[in-house]
Amino acid sequence: MALINQTPEEYYLGPDGVWDSGDESYGDYQFVSITDIINNFIVAYVGQDKLITKVKRTDVAYWAQRAIQEFSFDTLPQEKSIEIECPPGLYMILPQDYVNYTKLSWVDSRGIERIIYRTDLSSNPNAIIQDNTYEYTFDQNGNIPLAAESETLKRWNSSSSYPLGGSGGGNFDLVNNPDLLALYAYGGRYGINPEQAQANGTFYVDKINNVIRFSSDIRGRIVTLKYVSDGLGTAEDMTVHKFAMDAIEKYIAYSILSTRANIQEYLVARFRKVASAARRNAKIRLSELKSDLMAQVFRNQSKWIKH
Repeated sequence: MALINQTPEEYYLGPDGVWDSGDESYGDYQFVSITDIINNFIVAYVGQDKLITKVKRTDVAYWAQRAIQEFSFDTLPQEKSIEIECPPGLYMILPQDYVNYTKLSWVDSRGIERIIYRTDLSSNPNAIIQDNTYEYTFDQNGNIPLAAESETLKRWNSSSSYPLGGSGGGNFDLVNNPDLLALYAYGGRYGINPEQAQANGTFYVDKINNVIRFSSDIRGRIVTLKYVSDGLGTAEDMTVHKFAMDAIEKYIAYSILSTRANIQEYLVARFRKVASAARRNAKIRLSELKSDLMAQVFRNQSKWIKH
């Protein structure tokens, strides 16, 4: 039976029959749902005279979800992106299905994304409230109250990330400015950190409050966050590219065999190698390495290359 169950008209117009109205499912043919993966695995691997004679569907479903979660970080293309205008508070709330970021940038007037670099020079610690003798204060329950905002964050929000000039202004006096002496180690090293060698601003992830905090240079700019999800947030996320189907199935088979009693060790070791090789092949297939793109990159670097 054919896998395409739509006419070209139904594909391009969608259920409402209107061109580009937002209800279309463009490009979905390259993905397979987790339900189909579970069904296909049970058909191919479970039964009499097969690798696994008997297994519960819930076990297969569990390991299928674990496979999607593990593969989303480095194999499956599960990158998402959101765009906001940076508020006066200079922060962005982490998305609901956020796991880790891959890129942050702000958009200039031409639509070009300017990369924002992460910095480790600041943070947002919990600020303990002290009295006029610098002793800790306590509330009626005996707990130490915390300030609403740390002094570190206040100073971070009020300063520029590139004090040597540019659009952020600043003092150019490296000799008589102790803050710049400490920041740039003037005369003490050759080179500079990446976050200090550009004028696009900086950021850091505030893991206490689960927000991303930007330097004052980003105030009012359009910020784009590209991040990684674990692939299990919604039903729409729980899909697998067809190039990774074999790797997912081999991962499920190895996981089931490795957690069962009375399974020969050679069989577990065999499927460990098979699952690893299948995952490596999936990475290569999904990496989108193309000779013409590689040649273009080399030409941009003044390299002479034929293809």
